[in-house]
Amino acid sequence: MKTLSMYALILAPVGMAAPASAGVVTLGSGFARSCYEASENRDLTRDAFESCDRALNEQALDRHDEVATHVNRGILFYLSGNLTAADRDYDEALRLNAREPEAWLNKGLAALKAGDDARAMPMFAKALDYRTTRPAIAWYGRSIVHENRGQVREAYAALNKARALAPAWKLPIEELKRYQIPQR
Repeated sequence: MKTLSMYALILAPVGMAAPASAGVVTLGSGFARSCYEASENRDLTRDAFESCDRALNEQALDRHDEVATHVNRGILFYLSGNLTAADRDYDEALRLNAREPEAWLNKGLAALKAGDDARAMPMFAKALDYRTTRPAIAWYGRSIVHENRGQVREAYAALNKARALAPAWKLPIEELKRYQIPQR
């Protein structure tokens, strides 16, 4: 079954605040669609995970939708606190398509949540290089890494970039309020 895919935004707690993680979502019918809806709605029930499993094991997905379903199930694992399983799904998505930006973005968010700034930063860079549909999230993640490293100027610049890319997203705006710019 061939389905259309697009990207969605799901809020998930990470680092100093709650940036959004980008998931690949399928819009067709069947289990892949249910997996998408579960990730979008943050539905962590057994049925939600089963929909993702059944999409991968029982549906005839094209490569893109298989990648999307791995990313979506990875988001469910991430939201449920199972970072190891989330990482496994993101890795499988990247094995199928090493240039999938949303897999890199979510893998970076998982690394950040695990406290591994060194791994997170290059993943955010790859998400941006491969043109994530949510660049503001990648820049926000970079701001967290910079702040954790004590790189205040870089953190501030990355937050400003996130704000510029997603002006309606309130989180970067709120975080920027923590900074004070000295008057000259």
